[in-house]
Amino acid sequence: MRVHQFELDPGGIYRPSNLPIQRLGLALEPWSDLAEWVTETEIDALFLHRPWKLEGDQLPAHVGVVAYHLAFDEQMTIGFNPLLANTLGLFDLEVLGQKAGRPIGMLGSTSSQCLESFCDRVQQAFGGCEAVERGLPQTVTKVAVVGAMTEDLVRDAKTRGAEIYITGQFRQPARSAVLETGINVIVVGHRRSEEWGLQALAGVLRERWLELQVILPPS
Repeated sequence: MRVHQFELDPGGIYRPSNLPIQRLGLALEPWSDLAEWVTETEIDALFLHRPWKLEGDQLPAHVGVVAYHLAFDEQMTIGFNPLLANTLGLFDLEVLGQKAGRPIGMLGSTSSQCLESFCDRVQQAFGGCEAVERGLPQTVTKVAVVGAMTEDLVRDAKTRGAEIYITGQFRQPARSAVLETGINVIVVGHRRSEEWGLQALAGVLRERWLELQVILPPS
């Protein structure tokens, strides 16, 4: 992740440790059985997306914690995410929408296919979705994947040829643009997008550091 771009949310070492890391745990946030899981899996360090509710006695003293919030959301979930684009079969990526000079979405081409087929691919990738709002185009050739939903973003996506708009949460202020443009919308769900991102991060880490054991919590 290009974390240097996130000055207001830099992340990094949340709880230091000087021990070498052989077993790294990944989790979105602390939960009631975190200490038991960390002990049973013999984790040396832990990545947390939302570390704020981590209590001092939840982890053994030697376990370090690394935390990233905004950087993880924007680069590992719904947004300009080449890993996700590859999973969904998208290519020729273009930036769609920006925030503080950073891309918050992508527009990608895909092989021509029916809407139902593409929806099935999205649901298979994320393990389901919250909603599919069908519009007029029933053939998909270009897809918008955006970590936000506004009238301007929806209209921009449609103007640039997108037949479908994928996002984490449906924002009601954008509904009029959805109805007027007739664009199809898939609402993945914020939690599902985060869980996909955690799995993707695990894959990146395993590929980059072959000797590192990456451990995910039970689903």
